[in-house]
Amino acid sequence: MMAPNDRLTRTMLFVPGSNQRMIQKSAESPADVICLDLEDAVAPDQKVEARSNVIQALQHLDFGFRTRMVRINALDTPYAYRDVIEVVEACWQTLDLIMLPKTTSALDVLFIDTLLKQIEANIHSTRSIGIESQIETASGFMNLGEIARSSSRLEALVFGPGDYAASMRMPLSNIGVADEFDAMYPGHRWHAAMHSIVAAARANGLRCMDGPYADYQDNAGIERASNIARAMGFDGKQCIHPNQLALVNRIFSPLPVEVEWAREVVTAYQQSVAAGRGAFSYKGKMIDAANIRMTETILQRQNSIDARNKEIKL
Repeated sequence: MMAPNDRLTRTMLFVPGSNQRMIQKSAESPADVICLDLEDAVAPDQKVEARSNVIQALQHLDFGFRTRMVRINALDTPYAYRDVIEVVEACWQTLDLIMLPKTTSALDVLFIDTLLKQIEANIHSTRSIGIESQIETASGFMNLGEIARSSSRLEALVFGPGDYAASMRMPLSNIGVADEFDAMYPGHRWHAAMHSIVAAARANGLRCMDGPYADYQDNAGIERASNIARAMGFDGKQCIHPNQLALVNRIFSPLPVEVEWAREVVTAYQQSVAAGRGAFSYKGKMIDAANIRMTETILQRQNSIDARNKEIKL
């Protein structure tokens, strides 16, 4: 299994498993991750058909460089276990990740982990499927620490603002979109949940993804939301429409001036250490080891983007 930090996940495009045309188009999109959705985007009477569509897509559609993920139904539904068994048994060679919605505790993750282990043993799989956990309930928020430590398969924590609002009984006009209640609240309503998700992810070597912005025609709104998520430390953002991808990819990519500065600072620091100095001044700014650790995160992200661009050209 690819190490969590090796995946480039600036954008995750949600695609309804019930819509074959949209699945086909997603394979040509600039999304880093394609999430074929069997949960909220699919009506109850279409669950079985959607599962079949997803299997057909993973078996026959070329998703290229994109990470391939399936969001199963929640564990309190009658669909989840068959989602895992049927999809993984049929598509273990092409599936990268399972997304577990409404994760409430470490036991939820361990259940999926155990199910995957048994399937992989039964079919003699040579690949290990990863897990991403959506944090979108009060229980999930309260149990973040144990969830983040639950399984070696766990790669990422994902914020789900819509169901989180419902679980917390917070009024919300539209998922991820600022509304009149945001204007009334003296701060950022989602700060506690978002900051906690990032902290739990980083403390356990996981990625973290922000939730979607439902108004896909509001470019200014998703730009603002994406900038907030990036400022808080998220790796990327879920998208519900292809039109959002280019903007979100750009926001979660370092600016050329940031990359240039990071490379200059690393070179200057190496020269300073070689000369027997620690902290030093560079272009009017004091630089020490903490600054270097920050620049390294920029260069790591840029290296991942460069590798992706090279893969696309090939």
